Amino acid sequence: QLQASGGGLVQAGGSLRLSCAASGRSLGNYFMGWLRQAPGNEREFVASVSWWDSIVYADAVKGRFTISRDNAKNMMYLQMNSLKPEATAVYYCAAGLRGSTRSVPSYGYWGQGTQVTVSS
Repeated sequence: QLQASGGGLVQAGGSLRLSCAASGRSLGNYFMGWLRQAPGNEREFVASVSWWDSIVYADAVKGRFTISRDNAKNMMYLQMNSLKPEATAVYYCAAGLRGSTRSVPSYGYWGQGTQVTVSS
């Protein structure tokens, strides 16, 4: 089970830190990622981190977002800086075992999502 938290309302240019807690199983061998879905849009990839700490970012967030994971605590984080209104979405943490980490269908385990709203 994955539980995302840390969303909220922030002004453009502000920061938020999302957390994802995993319970019920060790995710040490999984790649984990953050994906988001804005109203009317398809779910899209934001960032991922493999169990060996290989990190990938979507171009839209590169340089502003930082993903990290703590395998010992079964936690994953997303530090979001310089937020823009277009980042408004429900953010999901997810995990997978195989496939491209940029591909939404590669993620087989999903958390419930946390709302991020960036006001202009």
